[in-house]
Amino acid sequence: MSVQTHRLSNGFRIVTEHMEGLKSASIGIWVQAGGRNETLPQNGIAHFLEHMAFKGTKRRSALQIAEAIEDVGGYINAYTSREMTAYYARVLENDVPLALDVIGDIVLNPVFDPAEIEVERGVILQEIGQSLDTPDDIVFDWLQEEAYPDQAIGRTILGPVERVQSFSRDDLAQFVAQHYGPGQMILAAAGAVDHDDLVRRAEEMFGHLPAAPSIQSDAARFEGGERRELKSLEQVHFALALEGPDYRDPQIYTAQIFATAFGGGMSSRLFQEIREKRGLCYTIFSQAGAYADTGLMTIYAGTSAEQIGDLAALTMDEMKRAASDMTPEEVARARAQMKAGMLMGLESPSARCERLARMMSIWDRIPQLDEAVERIDAVTTGDVKDFAENLVTARSAMALYGPVEQAPHLEQLKARLAA
Repeated sequence: MSVQTHRLSNGFRIVTEHMEGLKSASIGIWVQAGGRNETLPQNGIAHFLEHMAFKGTKRRSALQIAEAIEDVGGYINAYTSREMTAYYARVLENDVPLALDVIGDIVLNPVFDPAEIEVERGVILQEIGQSLDTPDDIVFDWLQEEAYPDQAIGRTILGPVERVQSFSRDDLAQFVAQHYGPGQMILAAAGAVDHDDLVRRAEEMFGHLPAAPSIQSDAARFEGGERRELKSLEQVHFALALEGPDYRDPQIYTAQIFATAFGGGMSSRLFQEIREKRGLCYTIFSQAGAYADTGLMTIYAGTSAEQIGDLAALTMDEMKRAASDMTPEEVARARAQMKAGMLMGLESPSARCERLARMMSIWDRIPQLDEAVERIDAVTTGDVKDFAENLVTARSAMALYGPVEQAPHLEQLKARLAA
């Protein structure tokens, strides 16, 4: 396998990885603009824009966009995150030029037809309604908001109903003009791809775009707080976040290994102690998430109103205990899980393509996989214990949803950690 990169004179980047033996490829355009690039009145517009990309261009109707890819047996999709918007497709080898043409068309030439805006507005409002009806989705939005209050990075990606109801064609066009410059775009492709051919096609398609300075998002400030929403549900949905490293911080590997050992699988401490031994929940896990300048160590569980106190207290106790008695065997197991998950996950062109775009966004280069493996292997048991000890005093946020009357408050949990 070989990775190649190229940068056009206007800043547009191309990165490809040819994977021998494959007859298909994944290709897409990743735009370094997401929820955290929005102003308060724009909250939700990056996601709205992603939806509108498929609703027609100057060359294709919405149906023609779908048919162009599905007629050759491929699929096309998109997503919006807090720091990125992606438009991508999976096709057979001979159809890679077609996929690039379609994706480039929807990124460069959306028409934002007013009638289609109204149709898609209704779709997005339904999506928001579905999210509000999904407790283990909405509780994470609330957790993010409590961790980063009054900041773009803390706001929901879907946006509030009142904002979505008000977006106009001009609002969409303005966001594109602000954030869809060539320097904010990455064309990534993996599988049966020809790097030189894609560079040539990208030059024809994107080379004319004028270079433009990117608008920097505000620095994130993890402040913390608590939100409790009472509702008649079967379970209390409990989500806790502690401030962690950003994705350029070398400690991100330690954070991920800790999260895996602490609550990342069936052998983890949280799963064994709280689910297997105590039977206090069905679902419980921890994970380390990261952004450009901040990070979150997140713990989630769902349990009954009567057992939320015990579950939360035991979670704090296990976190304290990890700082003193995390074993080399646990760390070795977590390292193995991380490496296996990373390497097995990259056996598909779609996963490879995603990695290429993400690495270019973070590092402006593609690190060798061996580099990541070496960093994982370099994390010691002492590093993980030190990380756990620092979590005890880290800033924290909590969101609770459901029959929360008996649930402890965040200050009580912090006091238990500090005791």
